[in-house]
Amino acid sequence: MENSQPNRLYKPPEDRLAERHLLYLQPNTDSNCNNALLWSAIEDNGWSVDVIDDYGEAVRRMETEKYSVGLVHCDGQAHNLQKLHYHIEALSTANSRTNLVAMLSSSTDISHAIASVIYRYFYDYHTLPVDTERLLVTLGHAHGMARVANDMDSTAPVTIEGMIGQSPPIMKLRQEIQRVASSEFNVLVRGESGTGKELTANAIHQLSRRSSGPFIPVHCGALPKDLIQAELFGHEKGAFTGADKARIGKIEAAQNGTLFLDEIGDLPLDMQTNLLRFLQEGSIDRIGGSTQIPLNVRTIAATNVNLEKAVKEGRFREDLYYRLNVLQIDTPALRDRGEDIGVLSSALFSRYAREVNPSLKGFTQQAVDAMNNHHWPGNVREMVNRIRRAVVMCEGKLICIRNLGLDQNIPSNLGTLAQAREAAEKETIEATLAYMRNNVSKTARQLDISRVTLYRLMEFHNIDWQSNKT
Repeated sequence: MENSQPNRLYKPPEDRLAERHLLYLQPNTDSNCNNALLWSAIEDNGWSVDVIDDYGEAVRRMETEKYSVGLVHCDGQAHNLQKLHYHIEALSTANSRTNLVAMLSSSTDISHAIASVIYRYFYDYHTLPVDTERLLVTLGHAHGMARVANDMDSTAPVTIEGMIGQSPPIMKLRQEIQRVASSEFNVLVRGESGTGKELTANAIHQLSRRSSGPFIPVHCGALPKDLIQAELFGHEKGAFTGADKARIGKIEAAQNGTLFLDEIGDLPLDMQTNLLRFLQEGSIDRIGGSTQIPLNVRTIAATNVNLEKAVKEGRFREDLYYRLNVLQIDTPALRDRGEDIGVLSSALFSRYAREVNPSLKGFTQQAVDAMNNHHWPGNVREMVNRIRRAVVMCEGKLICIRNLGLDQNIPSNLGTLAQAREAAEKETIEATLAYMRNNVSKTARQLDISRVTLYRLMEFHNIDWQSNKT
């Protein structure tokens, strides 16, 4: 549609976030806003301004341009709230890195409903008639925060197929992956649940000469006992009831590629024997078949249990263990990758917030501290699940400790703020009394209170100073 306002368009340079680039959306003219003076003041402060008078056009522009700030006139009257919510949500979704600033019309009643829209989608708001100086300060702050967010996104951590982080343990893992990928030997990947053993195996495959072939994962612990052999080795037509056609198994499907056997320690002993035969001979025969099928497959196995102990206890074949454990890689626990927690949580937040809740801006400082202090028994998988849930459940702009489900980590004996103050007060009085050898007068002077007040506080806190008097 043709704009009713003059459209001040500028040819964008390569990175519009490097300059102050403002989308000025004014769907309706407000008599309390002198547009010419406002535009002039904004442009005089180094802003490049695009003026739009239609929400649909604004959304399309935000999808293609890199605006650091969007200045949006909002009519917050009750009969327009549903439409306003719809439009602002579309703007926020179009570019989550643009900080929106609302300009509320003079007739707007800041009710709970309009306050909710502002809190959820806007960086800040002003009410018309606008104070130009205050608005310029707000726009500057919003631009600065957009630059910070953009810089964080563009500074991608070193990764191997999604392996995020730069801590010593993860750097060591990357180096080992690259060394192991250059060979054709079997690999055993060891590590706790949730540490990325399948990611590691896939990275080995992608960096190997077999990368053009298939990567076939098999979760041994999830296979029903009566179907394991058919799943791994396949079957011929008529091999058993219901086998109405021939079917290749997982091992055969990995021809010229990599077979990944996760949770190998859960494989029953009889299947371990069959797997060992395949590893020794390099061929299989399907159930019901009589022909050996030669295969060219590299095997990577993974476990979160102590296979050496399982061998000693007779739960795992020793000869199979040595066939699989030619090369060995250990995936580090997340608690041992302390400096990666911040960059990993930020990367996961960016991925899931963009999909589910693009109005979110990040984490509160308390949430960041809680993640840094958490033990992460479920490792990266636990972090993924917590952040996914938080992105869905968060009602504000910042994910808090409760959204992450980490509030239970706060000791229950902290009590209320009043209780904390009382405890600190008692501790201070006792320490000062001890330092002053229980001299009440000197203690009162040190604490800058009267002797009467000190006596009252000692009685309140049940401090028996006389029994310790020297």
